[in-house]
Amino acid sequence: MDLRDYQPIAKLVTKVTQVDHPRFPVIDAHNHLGDEFGGGLIHHPLSELLDTMDQAGVRRLVDLDGMVSEEVLNLHLDRLKSRAPERFRVFGGVDWSAWPTQGDKFGEWAAARLRVQKARGADGLKVWKPFGLQVCDQHGQLVAVDDTRLDPLWETAAELDLPVAIHVADPVAFFDPLDKFNERWEEIERNPAWHFESRLTNSGQANSRPPYPPFLFILESLARLVERHPRTTFIGAHVGCYAENLGWVSALLERCPNFYIDISARLGELGRQPYSARRFFIKYSDRILFGTDMGLDIEGYRRHYRFLETDDEYFNYAEGEVPSQGRWYAYGLYLPDEVLEKVYYQNAEKVI
Repeated sequence: MDLRDYQPIAKLVTKVTQVDHPRFPVIDAHNHLGDEFGGGLIHHPLSELLDTMDQAGVRRLVDLDGMVSEEVLNLHLDRLKSRAPERFRVFGGVDWSAWPTQGDKFGEWAAARLRVQKARGADGLKVWKPFGLQVCDQHGQLVAVDDTRLDPLWETAAELDLPVAIHVADPVAFFDPLDKFNERWEEIERNPAWHFESRLTNSGQANSRPPYPPFLFILESLARLVERHPRTTFIGAHVGCYAENLGWVSALLERCPNFYIDISARLGELGRQPYSARRFFIKYSDRILFGTDMGLDIEGYRRHYRFLETDDEYFNYAEGEVPSQGRWYAYGLYLPDEVLEKVYYQNAEKVI
């Protein structure tokens, strides 16, 4: 048989804890309810969305799909926040396609658009990972994450008291060669557009420059950006965009009190390093936000609660027989109540 068909069933006998409801109310600080990211949940009846949130124990949800366009932002504000303001927050975004026409004044233009989004009701700014990978300026040059031309945008976010949820680069394996050593090989094979290899390929050809910057170049640019704007609150999505290296994330948290992280879509990474992750959660309990990045999936929420609240061992962190982000299982963190309460909702109430 092909190795990809091999799905061994572990014979390990371990405790299974069913956590139907979280120990404390939850604010999901990273989710998507739009067509592009959440299965079109934005078009479902509001009562259905609220009922699912109630079943899952989610008090409030932060919808990040306003980053797609201002038209989409207005749709989400109208369908969610205007009708249930106590249950939803909605973030806006940046229209990078306008850079060629705005030129070096793009930062001022984007800052002005952020003011409009704030006036319309946006609760924050979401920056997605084409920034640093694909966004180009008027000269066709890739824009670095710490490009100073964008300083007016970040400073305006600080002035308006809008947090910036930022996702650049990650996962690390997406930047590695797609060979037998790549731990996310199956995932990249299913989604080839997620492969951002930065090494030189076809070195004998004239167009052999790396198509993407190296992973650490992007991450260090993010660190410089956060350090340069201490008045701006940044939320590093997906465990600060480097869940594979909690030491690196810890160092940035230590240097920058304006930096927070969310845990969305990284149970697999955190769950395979339970000792380090537990110490990390306890030490930085004031800086970590709960998030899922998965739409409204009750069983998915319950997997998160099991991971955070129990000491269960060696369980599937995702749906499906083979975990989607890598062939390993997770271990629960068994976090203290005082940490859970901060991660589940108190930190999000403070930041957003």
